[in-house]
Amino acid sequence: MSEQATGEQVTGAQSLILALEAAGVEHVFGIPGGAILPAYDPLFDSVRVRHILVRHEQGAGHAAQGYAAATGKVGVCMATSGPGATNLVTPIADAYMDSVPLVAITGQVSSNAIGTDAFQEADIRGITMPITKHNFLVTDAAEIPRTIAEAFYIASTGRPGPVLVDISKDALQAATTFAWPTQLNLPGYRPVTRPHAKQVREAARLMLEARRPVLYVGGGVIRAGAAKELRVLADMTGIPVVTTLMARGAFPDSHPQHLGMPGMHGTVAAVAGLQRSDLIVSLGARFDDRVTGNLDSFAPNAKVVHADIDPAEIGKNRPVDVPIVGDAREVVADLIVALEAEADAGHAGDYAAWKDFLTGVKAKYPLGYDEPDDGSLAPQYVLERLGAIAGPDAVYVAGVGQHQMWATHFIGYENPNTWINSGGLGTMGFSVPAAMGAKVARPEATVWSVDGDGCFQMTNQELATCAIEGIPIKVALINNSSLGMVRQWQTLFYNKRYSNTDLQGQTEVRIPDFPKLAEAYGCVGLSCDRPEDVDAVIQKAMEINDVPVVVDFRVHRDAMVWPMVAAGTSNDDIKFARDMAPEFEDDDL
Repeated sequence: MSEQATGEQVTGAQSLILALEAAGVEHVFGIPGGAILPAYDPLFDSVRVRHILVRHEQGAGHAAQGYAAATGKVGVCMATSGPGATNLVTPIADAYMDSVPLVAITGQVSSNAIGTDAFQEADIRGITMPITKHNFLVTDAAEIPRTIAEAFYIASTGRPGPVLVDISKDALQAATTFAWPTQLNLPGYRPVTRPHAKQVREAARLMLEARRPVLYVGGGVIRAGAAKELRVLADMTGIPVVTTLMARGAFPDSHPQHLGMPGMHGTVAAVAGLQRSDLIVSLGARFDDRVTGNLDSFAPNAKVVHADIDPAEIGKNRPVDVPIVGDAREVVADLIVALEAEADAGHAGDYAAWKDFLTGVKAKYPLGYDEPDDGSLAPQYVLERLGAIAGPDAVYVAGVGQHQMWATHFIGYENPNTWINSGGLGTMGFSVPAAMGAKVARPEATVWSVDGDGCFQMTNQELATCAIEGIPIKVALINNSSLGMVRQWQTLFYNKRYSNTDLQGQTEVRIPDFPKLAEAYGCVGLSCDRPEDVDAVIQKAMEINDVPVVVDFRVHRDAMVWPMVAAGTSNDDIKFARDMAPEFEDDDL
């Protein structure tokens, strides 16, 4: 396919594969089926595009997300019509919430059958309209190259996100000519990347006037590749930094100004920093409810500078004093220039008392955990040791729940794009396929899927894909035989009435036996249930690099995630252990 000359007659399916090659696509995750089948024939001949056959379309979508999150490139997934397309809805929604650049290509029934309830017909364009940046229905083969070019441009520019291209079967089968567009005309789509200079100067002025400022860093800094610029800004100003769940790694955990992650399960220092601040400089964050808690009581004395690539996010949840629309990297770079000019004029901020206060809070309320009384395995210890042994250059891909929160706290993140997770949508089953995609994107990196036993059982069939396709991910399975986060809420708010959260029931044997399941999938299966064996088991997993490895860490089922702000309450009500709220000594700040 790669030798096809522009202008020669081809089928629509051949034109699609040529378009993907022209867009620079190297990997596609998908499953063939009737409506998309014409595209799989020329794909068989492509020397540039590697197709990875997943075991479920949801796995294809999450793998494309992991691929994109690990590299910043557009991830690509492919499915047939009807159930194939609807199985992509969850990863498309996930990518939309977390601003992941994704192009999903689906087959559709022939154009003359659209709207007739034909076999395996679904209006996937209508279904995904609220969860895509844009989507297309292509019924004319001549439109395929331009549509693919537009899809990749929309997915990767402005605020990144998913774009769906639905192509009817007759368009794939029709004769056409291939012509890759040299320019695109998208009326109404002109994302603003350069921030307004006046707004940047006003933000710099507020930063210098403030006595208790905080840099509130969101996932937009990761997507924009702005970690280096952020480090310069933080070092230059000395302003404390908090990084959201989506921004972990954007600023080094080891940096003395880093307060950690804010929000419902944030560190006491990060939550206190935002609550007591007089200025929040929000960079690529969206004041999500998991960060703010009850909005009426969130950071009551703070002015807000809100910089975001998406103008719809600015002022959506919190009134803003200085709005800045622009790419996070360019915003931070311009802020640095503005503050340097102020410094040259003899103007600098005075944050000494504020920094001393937060340093004290950070020291007094560090992250910690209780060792189980029965000598069983603490999940926090497992992840602490995993981070220490695998190191900050590894890529960690988490599912959703307790293990996700422990992973974000007890593994140290020093580099961007080394922490990948499902943030906004909170999708169970994300980790294994997303880790697969990350490993395909970065084969030289060690990629650890950090998963819970509930999440793992939703998408673990992708281990077969990993084994057959030579994608040696490693899985740290935090197995507490429960839907752990739901169980924690039942413990705290439902009088320990554990309704349908026990994954083992009354059985005396473990169902499934995860190491045996791993072996059945062609992987290496290991287990660990004693603290003294943790290091050796992790080391053994680290030494196996030719096949996937699954380590079943059988942890104490009643371990909880702390700190915690109960849903809907004020961040002032944060507790760092059951019934234990922090007390701040300096109320005069």
